[in-house]
Amino acid sequence: MQQLLHPLVNSYKYLWNLRRMLLAVVTGLAAMQLVIFPAAATGTYDFPALSNVAKNTWIFDKADVLSRLNQQKLQKQLSEVAETTGTEVRLVTLRGLDYDETATSFTQNLFEKWFPNPEDGQNQVLLVLDTLTNNTAIETGEQVESVLSDEIAESIASETMMVPIRDGNKYNQAFLDATSRLAAVLSGEPDPGAPQLEEDIQVAGTFTSAEETDIQGSTWLVIGLLIAATIIPMATYYLYIR
Repeated sequence: MQQLLHPLVNSYKYLWNLRRMLLAVVTGLAAMQLVIFPAAATGTYDFPALSNVAKNTWIFDKADVLSRLNQQKLQKQLSEVAETTGTEVRLVTLRGLDYDETATSFTQNLFEKWFPNPEDGQNQVLLVLDTLTNNTAIETGEQVESVLSDEIAESIASETMMVPIRDGNKYNQAFLDATSRLAAVLSGEPDPGAPQLEEDIQVAGTFTSAEETDIQGSTWLVIGLLIAATIIPMATYYLYIR
């Protein structure tokens, strides 16, 4: 009798160990999902000094949300603004900030890093977007404030930028609109004002983003592996004893 049961016991132990191994793999995948998908925090240390980048670099798209075509449009427009008005405008996108940072504090800190001397920052404008929270901030030099008031600057960051963003995270349109308004005001033209948010604009898009799709797919994969880790050893053992 023992000779008959011995292979069965060994098989059961093997299947049980197999189940434990599958569960360990699933647990590891679940942990990786938590680590990989959330955006890595960004700080001023992730941005080089302006002396280390090419001259007339106006865009720092760390969040990778601006198309190449629109980056070219923005670069051209901002170069023209710098040439005709003497004001340099830089656009920054990032995906997630350090836990103790806000979009406003980050923008102020980056402005100070890039322009440590007040004289260097007098003709500068820095517009920042955090795509993780969809928060924006703007910082301007003293000389710019004579043309671009604090009220208009804040409106550009909180209204001109946010209308396209609320309309399905249209980041490209947000920066195109904000840059056009900045260019008009800095050139001495009347302020065109912020775009109006129409009543039928949906706050959230009806289609899931690529990142959301990846997360959902990974979640279903983890669930499937959990089910497999339980059912496969049981089914195999059942078939074996029969």
